[in-house]
Amino acid sequence: MTKDKTNFIVIDDSKLDCFIAEKIIQTSGKSETIKTFLQASEALDYIKDKSASPDDHTILFVDIQMPVMNGFEFVEAFDSLPADRKSAYTIYMLSSSINENDIAKVRSLAAVKQFINKPLTVDAVKQIFENQNV
Repeated sequence: MTKDKTNFIVIDDSKLDCFIAEKIIQTSGKSETIKTFLQASEALDYIKDKSASPDDHTILFVDIQMPVMNGFEFVEAFDSLPADRKSAYTIYMLSSSINENDIAKVRSLAAVKQFINKPLTVDAVKQIFENQNV
């Protein structure tokens, strides 16, 4: 993986939103790999089972409102993973909701880097790379 590219995982119960996010990430030119999951629990299982090298880094885009396991439940389960596993990931919560309670809750979660309004944009992806050392 090169310094200016990273791995991405998109977790959203909407196939259309996953497709849009995948295309936006590809267009940004910042992706090494992109995986999409319609179920947060499947993404969590993938993360638990995936062997990560120390140089691996993955950005997670997680929708808030999903059936079965919502974004907040995903973050809670993710937080229980070993520290060395968690350190390979940066979580960004996505939502079309402008519910102030959701936004406040996202901001209170240490594991979540930032709240991003849907739809994901190329500028938002590029800004992630400008604001941190990914």
